[in-house]
Amino acid sequence: MWHGTCLTEPEARSRMKLNVRQAARLLSVSESEMYRWVESGEIPCVMVKNQPLFGRAELLEWATAKRLSISLELFENGDEGGARLRLADVLERGGVHHDVPGNDRASVLRAIVERLPLGEDDDRDLLLQILLARESTGSSGIGEGIAIPHVRSPLVFPGTAGVATLCYLASPVPFDAIDGKPVHTVFTLLSPTIRGHLQLLARLSATLLDDGFKAAVQRRAGRDEIVAEARRAEAALAHKHEAQGRVARSRSESDGE
Repeated sequence: MWHGTCLTEPEARSRMKLNVRQAARLLSVSESEMYRWVESGEIPCVMVKNQPLFGRAELLEWATAKRLSISLELFENGDEGGARLRLADVLERGGVHHDVPGNDRASVLRAIVERLPLGEDDDRDLLLQILLARESTGSSGIGEGIAIPHVRSPLVFPGTAGVATLCYLASPVPFDAIDGKPVHTVFTLLSPTIRGHLQLLARLSATLLDDGFKAAVQRRAGRDEIVAEARRAEAALAHKHEAQGRVARSRSESDGE
């Protein structure tokens, strides 16, 4: 039986979670490495019938904080009833905002919510309360001065095309981040569906590992440069994904001969 950070969970609530093999494929590591992380308590999971299972959002958040490369394969089959979401497109819609005010998490999140391109009928006060409640369960600060609010419980807005905003704070703010450093940069994701949220989170996690995109964020680049870097990084990810697919198909064909 595995211990660590795994919690017991009823089987009925575990249907949408990943098993060890699927999680290992997502993180591009061996199954033995997954079990090692579970045993040492390094990775979040739940126990069902003495086996560890992993929530997609929690796993993506953990991988992002650990700066681990992830496979986009589990999130690239299109959204429910719609096209797959591109980080560059949603950043272009949501925009990049400089000198966002606030001296603590609550005031920063309020300022961010005020800048989100929401419809007139969307309840900004309710959205703020959701974000604050999420922070009360654990910081969304992933380290190196970056936070991604609400990554464990997706911000789903039915009817929207998907939006991501990038906010540079006027001054660094303590966020109880994983590395203890104050946050100066905040990404916020809004999605029409849960799968869409996971697509965006996976793409953001992977893109933050791209040197060019990361450098643009660190120098507080404007919207046009951020969108261009995101588009370039996503194209590189797509090329890598296609190359890995060709290798996998080639191995499969060789094994079948």
